[in-house]
Amino acid sequence: MPESGCKAVKEGVLEKRSDGLLQLWKKKRCILTEEGLLLVPPKEPPPAEPAAKIKELHFSNMKTVDCVERKGKYVYFTVVMAEGKEIDFRCAQEQGWNAAITLQMVQYKNRQAILAVRSTRQKQQHLAQPHGPRLRSPPGSAERR
Repeated sequence: MPESGCKAVKEGVLEKRSDGLLQLWKKKRCILTEEGLLLVPPKEPPPAEPAAKIKELHFSNMKTVDCVERKGKYVYFTVVMAEGKEIDFRCAQEQGWNAAITLQMVQYKNRQAILAVRSTRQKQQHLAQPHGPRLRSPPGSAERR
């Protein structure tokens, strides 16, 4: 995502629950952009440099962000991907990651919907136009019914 010139909207650390048997919480450096969420292991180089361990959760593949619960100093939330995969996160309540991710996802989906409507309208206008040049009749020569 940063390669495409998307600016970071929010940066910081989130904890992600591992998929393994023990389901341990692992800290990930996160970069939220207008296109999605980058997950970077804390010791990785900046995302401008290619690295195999950087994971991208693109909003086009994201379905919802569910706030599961607030417990102690943490807020726990789940990112549900389009294919049904659920990714659990937690962060300090005051960091507001779940709200920031949700807001950016909604804005992304709105932008995509607007582009889709514009594209459909352009196609309809193109199809509605008669092919070839139009000949205009001189004023007053129109047939009357």
